[in-house]
Amino acid sequence: MKLISYSINFYNPLEYEVCSRLVNFEILLHFLLFRFCAELINVFVMKTSIELDNPLLKEWSGPYGGVPDFTAYKVADFKPAIEFAIQEKLDEIEAISNNTEKPTFENTIKALELSGEKLDRIHAVYGIYRSNLSTPEFNAVDTEMSPKLAEISDKLYQNEKLFSRIEALYKSEEKKNLTKEQQRVLWLYYTDFVREGAELNEENKEKVAKINQELATLFTAFSQKLLAEENNQYIELKTEDDFEGLPEEFKNAAIAEAKERNLTALGCIGNTRSSIEPFLTFSNRRNLREKAFDIFVKRGDNKNENDTNSTLVSILKLRAEKAKILGFKNFAEWSLSNKMAKDPQKTLDLMRSVWKPAVEKVKNDVSAMQKMVDEEGGNFKIQPWDYRFYAEKVRKAKYDLDQNEIKQYLQLENLREGMFWTAGELFNLGFKQLFDVSVYHPDVRVWEVKNKNTGEAIGLWYFDPYARTGKRSGAWMNSHRDQQKIKGNVLPIVSNNCNFIKGNSKEPVLISWDDATTLFHEFGHALHGLCSNVTYPSLSGTSVARDYVEFPSQLLEHWLATPEVLNKFALHYKTNEPLSQSLVERIGKATNFNEGFATVETISSSFVDMELHLTTETIDPHAFEKKVLGEINMPSEIVMRHRIPQFAHIFSSDGYAAGYYSYLWADVINADAYEAFLEADGPFDKSVSERLYKTVLSVGNTIDNEEMYENFRGHAPKSDALMRARNFPVEN
Repeated sequence: MKLISYSINFYNPLEYEVCSRLVNFEILLHFLLFRFCAELINVFVMKTSIELDNPLLKEWSGPYGGVPDFTAYKVADFKPAIEFAIQEKLDEIEAISNNTEKPTFENTIKALELSGEKLDRIHAVYGIYRSNLSTPEFNAVDTEMSPKLAEISDKLYQNEKLFSRIEALYKSEEKKNLTKEQQRVLWLYYTDFVREGAELNEENKEKVAKINQELATLFTAFSQKLLAEENNQYIELKTEDDFEGLPEEFKNAAIAEAKERNLTALGCIGNTRSSIEPFLTFSNRRNLREKAFDIFVKRGDNKNENDTNSTLVSILKLRAEKAKILGFKNFAEWSLSNKMAKDPQKTLDLMRSVWKPAVEKVKNDVSAMQKMVDEEGGNFKIQPWDYRFYAEKVRKAKYDLDQNEIKQYLQLENLREGMFWTAGELFNLGFKQLFDVSVYHPDVRVWEVKNKNTGEAIGLWYFDPYARTGKRSGAWMNSHRDQQKIKGNVLPIVSNNCNFIKGNSKEPVLISWDDATTLFHEFGHALHGLCSNVTYPSLSGTSVARDYVEFPSQLLEHWLATPEVLNKFALHYKTNEPLSQSLVERIGKATNFNEGFATVETISSSFVDMELHLTTETIDPHAFEKKVLGEINMPSEIVMRHRIPQFAHIFSSDGYAAGYYSYLWADVINADAYEAFLEADGPFDKSVSERLYKTVLSVGNTIDNEEMYENFRGHAPKSDALMRARNFPVEN
């Protein structure tokens, strides 16, 4: 409830006349009390009315501890609900801060963990709209609300009374009597407060708060501009010849896309990775491949109203300024201060150790491609829009393996069942589809997840697999509600979101091997959230260091290629026959094919990200990108996976800023961890999977992440495992 500051308005004729006649002080006092009480009642009535009328403020109802009621929500509800919930959380924080009792874990840390429940629920739905259901109406709300949501963190971290309570508890003797998990969450609060500037003077606190709000506005602007570029740009396929080389199901999807956009063209290739990459892989039309490549790599870089360059430059300036105020040389040092890597130089050293063998692999692969071009009589040098097309030809010639042939066996629904089966074999999880749970789009489906040993539900899994207008590109996992036990046993609600092409409703959706790998990857994140078994929400599930969080997801990718999964779930969409043994063997032999390309594409983005955040100077994005790529001798046949103007990982939030290296860092851990299975009885070894569950998936962030990994593996991760996994030479 808002605090009321009451004073008589002497410019109100009625109030002035009444007060001029009230010569008796006691009468005046009664009058003021009456008005004050009336105002209180009015505010209470208004507060109650808002709560009753706004569905976003209502508790989630139904089974599983309640679920969101998407049938009740409207975009117009967000602003009043967010403003109400923000004020409620701030009031709760003030109450904790002003508690006159001695700071204890219960009245300070636990109280903080319990605060802001309404805001958490609203934010979960808000995030779904932002990523999956974006519209101009919602974007307007998002633009206005983003800085207000950012302001909450500043008011939390810059609350001196609150920090003094946390600090006193952190440095007290009572800390020794807390459980290990309680000590961990106390440590997390204390270090986060210090890292966010709790010890700054008032002037610098105000500067940081202002920067954070400006950044929130810029993040929203960047995301909206990039989404507009992806929604509004496409390649028209105008003649039958324009479909040459495309698989039948991809051709049908392009036709459906054109109809959905009400185009007169025969087909349409949308400007998202899920559409562009298969087009670059299979289209025989080199001129159209170049056009498709061009619109994809120039997203946000077209000198139009959606150009992101000035926005990202402003973001970088503010980040550098913030880091300096907080006592760091640059933003990279600040960002890594709570990561496993700790030091930016460590990440650069790791990148360089993998970069050289990856580039050598690319050179060899390009040489094979160029030979093929020359033999075909092509009078051109391999360009980035040729790479995937000729890599696929080389794969077919070298391994007798055609990606399009494999794709006939990769039905989305079968692979989803394959993921469920894998989770059951490894972690004893069972999945049952639910049909009475509200969803935000007809494409979304929901499954109950159970422990098969006990029969108890452990959470809900939402699946939103298809691309559509208003949905951001890529694939991701969301936690709509974190598992915790602070208020009973609260079940997690997680989702996986992809952008597969839906195509003809009468045919199964076929996906590429890369897309299938992504499917398993994101499901790995989901399992990390679902298997969580901790007390405090701040330590739940995926709430680990950014360069550790990708480990469980990258690890699960390995199970896609196992014969057990392929034989059971890779079934031909027409004959329902499983992959032949020879094809399974060819897939195994070609596992590391094109690994150089994938490594160079990703690590080049990591180099640029880190260098962007090590500098404190104002940059020109084009010149900076060219300079960094020149310094590392980037092969001309490949572009970064994310060019600077469309690098949403680092410019739509601070999440992966100076942190894109996390995928490589986590892959070192992942490669070493998978060897634990290979050293035992294979990918489905029960003892290793049980140890993985107990030491990694279920423990959230309750212990130090390095210690957590050593509890699983028995030693720190070794980078030579990654070199072996990618078939790169291992230095002795």
